[in-house]
Amino acid sequence: MHDTQHEPGALFYDPATDKVGEYQDRSGPYAMLRPVGGGREWQADPATLRPATAEERLSAGVRAANRRARTDAPFMVGIGTPRPPVPEPDCAECEDLGARRESARAAHDWSAETDANVLLRGHQRRAHRTRGE
Repeated sequence: MHDTQHEPGALFYDPATDKVGEYQDRSGPYAMLRPVGGGREWQADPATLRPATAEERLSAGVRAANRRARTDAPFMVGIGTPRPPVPEPDCAECEDLGARRESARAAHDWSAETDANVLLRGHQRRAHRTRGE
């Protein structure tokens, strides 16, 4: 695999993990892949990667959609999953973190969306003395 030919987001099959992942970048001798739909990156041997087949891409997309449906469903709100924090009006940091969350959500990067929620809750506790959920 030659990294110069691959854009971030290209889907590859990693035989070592038997998973399809989105190519992120190189880290030393490794290719960095992330699960379709977001999640923790893993290191892969670039020599063993191959482009994912149409069936593998579809299967990975369905798994990601099913994970989202289980975790993002409206009926789950309030049942062990805290509501997303609401940015305080007229606070630049709240607005920035809220915008970061929306960008991550639009990119289906659930990990970055969660990070923005955690940072927003911490900021609100410190700056606005809210109790956080």
